[in-house]
Amino acid sequence: MFVHSLAGLGFGLSLIVAIGAQNMFVLRQGVRREHVGVVVAICALSDAILISVGVAGAGALLTAMPRLDTVMRWGGAAFLTGYAALAALRALRPTGTSLRHEDAGSPGAGRAGTAAVAGTALALTWLNPHVYLDTVTLLGSVAGGRGGGRWWFGAGAILASLLWFTALGYGARALRPLLARPNAWRVLDGVIAAVMLAIAVSLVAGA
Repeated sequence: MFVHSLAGLGFGLSLIVAIGAQNMFVLRQGVRREHVGVVVAICALSDAILISVGVAGAGALLTAMPRLDTVMRWGGAAFLTGYAALAALRALRPTGTSLRHEDAGSPGAGRAGTAAVAGTALALTWLNPHVYLDTVTLLGSVAGGRGGGRWWFGAGAILASLLWFTALGYGARALRPLLARPNAWRVLDGVIAAVMLAIAVSLVAGA
């Protein structure tokens, strides 16, 4: 059991620890200290559901439906392009956002509402085709090869997701000294826009 769980933990981290749309959003919210718990909970719980679905064998179903894969790719690319445009707009037209200590946790300073942040976290998770290709199909296939130990493997992957998002969301505050000025924040938003757009292009190229 322990061996299967440890393998799932390592494999899960290998899929999650990468620069992607979801991770960039968690990082941004963590740096801003804005609804971090909500974002971490949504991402971790969503991964737990998707991993469970994959371990249960739904990955084979997605593989057998290429048209659904194409639809998900184009839909995800459209959403990511829109998010990239918003991030680029923030970078090009700064609103004076900073990460000064006195701004942290205040209801002003451009803080987004809980519903808006939760909606974005859900969209970046469930509208991203890579989630289904990696978490459901790939991880599900690897777990299936472990026979009776596949659920322990899945449990390890779920733990990896929980640990990663918690560390990323709450550990991002260490970057606050580097992002204490609006210009530094513009650079971060520029990087976010570039990453989102690159992922969108890769999705369309693979459709």
